[in-house]
Amino acid sequence: MINFFKNRFQLTTTGAKGLCKSSITAFFYYFSFVPPLIIVLSFTSIILSGEITNAGIFIKWLIISAFIMYILTNIDYKIKYNETYKEAANLRIDIANNLKELPLSYFSKHDISDLAQTIMADVSAIEHALAHAVGSCIGFSMYFLLVTIMMLISDFKLGLCVISPIILSIIILFLTKKRQIRIRLIHYDKLRELSEDFQSAIELTQEIRSYGLKDKIKKEIKENLIESESLQWRSEIEQVIPLSLAAYIAQVSLGITIFFGIKLFITGETTLLYLIGFTIAAAKMSGGIASLYEYLGEIFYLDARIKRIGEIRNTKVQKGKEIKLDNFDIELKNVEFGYNEESKVIDGVSFKAKQNEVTALVGPSGCGKTTILRLISRLYDYDKGLLTIGGIDIKDIDTESLFDNISIVFQNVDLFNTTILENIRIGDINATDEEVKKAAQLAGCDDIIKKLPDGYDTMIGENGMRLSGGERQRISIARAFLKNADIIILDEIAASIDVENERKIQESLNRLIKDKTVIIISHRLKSIENADQIVVLNNGKVDAVGNNKELIEKSDIYRMMVLKSNLTEEFKY
Repeated sequence: MINFFKNRFQLTTTGAKGLCKSSITAFFYYFSFVPPLIIVLSFTSIILSGEITNAGIFIKWLIISAFIMYILTNIDYKIKYNETYKEAANLRIDIANNLKELPLSYFSKHDISDLAQTIMADVSAIEHALAHAVGSCIGFSMYFLLVTIMMLISDFKLGLCVISPIILSIIILFLTKKRQIRIRLIHYDKLRELSEDFQSAIELTQEIRSYGLKDKIKKEIKENLIESESLQWRSEIEQVIPLSLAAYIAQVSLGITIFFGIKLFITGETTLLYLIGFTIAAAKMSGGIASLYEYLGEIFYLDARIKRIGEIRNTKVQKGKEIKLDNFDIELKNVEFGYNEESKVIDGVSFKAKQNEVTALVGPSGCGKTTILRLISRLYDYDKGLLTIGGIDIKDIDTESLFDNISIVFQNVDLFNTTILENIRIGDINATDEEVKKAAQLAGCDDIIKKLPDGYDTMIGENGMRLSGGERQRISIARAFLKNADIIILDEIAASIDVENERKIQESLNRLIKDKTVIIISHRLKSIENADQIVVLNNGKVDAVGNNKELIEKSDIYRMMVLKSNLTEEFKY
């Protein structure tokens, strides 16, 4: 049962156990209404027979049963809500841990707002359902089954009068289940799309205003909101009609029980006591079934959210063993890779980046340079061929131990909303303040930091919004220097840096590369002409490999790139 709850509602083990407890306490809560009814009916039977001798005993049992009902109600409430809130926290932590293990390729294919909605909105919906619907639904179902058996054994005909309309209503409800879930899924996807629209509008406010797109974006969002509202109405109507119809059919149980019960009483096939008892049972069961259908409606509403969480949990993770590397030569042999099945970004690439050397990757835009860096750092796994570090297949190396040996500076820099000091310290969380400042000096950003209001203690805002592009990139470079890993990967580090700071960084690199494997991408060919090895890429393939002098002689692509680079340097506005 625990595994069923885990898979059906995508709960943690603790949450599934909590749901089991909640379902059991809900069953006893519902069943606690049966003993008082039996006591009252027994008392009525004795009164009708004229054999009553002591009414006090019945009052005593009624008080005891009422006390038991009170206790069970409290237990049910406490367990239901305590387990729910506990699971809400556990589920969010579990999803976060799952996200932490996923390959970074997953995040490039899913919008961040979508993942945030899963952690917050989807878990909130599951939390509400656990607190108000799921346990109660399961508990009532068990109670309904037990009471149905008791009624059929007591009086088969009256029992059929009570349960037949209810069973018919259940059949109608489940026949429309797929349609209800389908329309809810369409609305769910539209809400996700709206969330992404709002996030993009907020993140790109500067671009939207500067290019005069405010009215256009506003119109698009408004149209999506109207469509979402229309879908909301449609999904509500398509769900409320079968739910209401099922609830109304269930209410017929009371009328049928009274009608046929009177006929059975007149013909002597049942007693007045049974007629009263089954009439009360029909009223109680039909009312309970109406609540049950509300619970089911909420559970159907959860379907898309449960699937979304399941998709995160079932995504294939990168596996490997913790391996201590003692050699950091990187070799690619006929490596192939594509971000999707339709096209290859890397097509049969082979080269070797040796330790204690600088290897530069150059080529036209879109030739696969950054993709190769992502494969080397195992942000993505290659599709075919072989990629090794120190002779070991990178797919056999656990990502955590691999990342310990790699410092990465990509073209797009992400910073945290904290101080500059703490942003740099991410490279080595155990580093002292002096070590952090030394790394900043090596990265050529110490002079800029000193000009800031609070120096290294300056808060830089969300994603470093208070810094320029070049300043953000230098902070990122300082992280890599602080980490001092054996493999250093630099992607267009000079893109947002002035010539003077680029020179300082190159001088620092010369001190850092001893016994390290350095791979760098740069469009400024002057900055990499002294690299030990230059790999020229074109359309995802290796065009040529060599040093600057060799490539000028044997590679038309490289020679043309050098020519264009020189013309760019000499161009004047």
